[in-house]
Amino acid sequence: MSHQVIYRGARVVDPSRKIDDVMDIGVENGVFADPSAWKDAEIVDLSGYVLAPGFIDMHVHLRQPGKTGAETIHTGTRAAAAGGFTAVVSMPNTSPCADNPGTIHSIRTYAESEGAVKVLPCGAMTKNLEGQEMSGIGGLKAAGVVALSDDGKCIQNHELMRHVIEYSRTFSLPILDHCEDSILASGGVMHEGHWSVFLGMKGISPASEELMVVRDIILARMADWKVHIQHISCRNAIESVRRARKEGIRVSAEATPHHIALTDEEIKKFDSNYKMNPPLRSEEDRKALLEGLRDGTITVIATDHAPHTETDKTVEFDYAPFGIIGLETAVNICFTELYHTGILTLSDLISKFTKGPADVLGLPLGSLEIGHAADITVLEPEAKGVVDSSDFLSKSRNTPFNGYQYTGRAVATIVNGKCVFSRIAKLSA
Repeated sequence: MSHQVIYRGARVVDPSRKIDDVMDIGVENGVFADPSAWKDAEIVDLSGYVLAPGFIDMHVHLRQPGKTGAETIHTGTRAAAAGGFTAVVSMPNTSPCADNPGTIHSIRTYAESEGAVKVLPCGAMTKNLEGQEMSGIGGLKAAGVVALSDDGKCIQNHELMRHVIEYSRTFSLPILDHCEDSILASGGVMHEGHWSVFLGMKGISPASEELMVVRDIILARMADWKVHIQHISCRNAIESVRRARKEGIRVSAEATPHHIALTDEEIKKFDSNYKMNPPLRSEEDRKALLEGLRDGTITVIATDHAPHTETDKTVEFDYAPFGIIGLETAVNICFTELYHTGILTLSDLISKFTKGPADVLGLPLGSLEIGHAADITVLEPEAKGVVDSSDFLSKSRNTPFNGYQYTGRAVATIVNGKCVFSRIAKLSA
């Protein structure tokens, strides 16, 4: 029997179709449909809320298989749902590495049985992420990967990277690249600048990022294919992407909420929850990031959700692993730092989580278009609160944002027409 639901009264914002209006949204049997002729549909009143296409996080570490003490597909996808995400792209640095069809099938099987949201596997560009030998890209594509990345590692061999991009184009798989020259960055634990000198810590030069961003732009131009720069963080790299996009080169970039909100001055706290790679940069770099988001140079916001156990992070700053979690704080931070400061309009902010990722991935996501899967994120832009990491659904707590005061949040997440998380009484999960 057909199940018809009409979401009524919300401000509907769909950047992919340039919609920003109060209107009815119909869902029938898990897909968007035209509700104009329906007579007996269930009505859900969302007056006072914003209804948007389901948010997509293009950069998530779910740790399974492998480091399940820090996160699992079960806990990570529930954290994603609580943060307003209906789909996540899972990075390949699992154990075993997601460089073969068997591991991809395992991830997909776990996701189908335990996932609260859609898990889109990303395959490794090189075997075991070692940057030496290309993975079997055709087999990975057949197994269901949506993109290729060596995630926290960067292929240093330019000829190998060229071949990877050319092969990825053959199989219509975008490249997601962590841009870092390993020699320039070697041994660094924070941004190279005033604060690294003041604190006596080994710095990571912005040049290590800029060099590889320019390299990727050149190779993207040669191959005429999609190269997406993960967690871009420094001014000159952003400027290089800006110029490349104006020239029509198929390069895109993402920003993380922590690079949007924080700078390297935080490292004076010696709290390892401020340690990530790329590191928190200078205020000058942060302002360049905000301008890149504002002018459309940066089209995606992604979390780089990187869970670590408390034991792993409770060591001296130099020895702590890079990475923080972000699924349950991203929307709150971006509303606060980007929308309520006037840097982005509501439609532009939503686009960074919907149309931007969908365009990079080339998938029918991030839109309320009739016939698409009914993935919805419901937002409350004026809601005020304080981040409490003890309430997180993630298995880990390594966040620098505990106690952060925010305005704006996601309040409900709907995947394939089913509510998987809700803070609204009338819309129960």
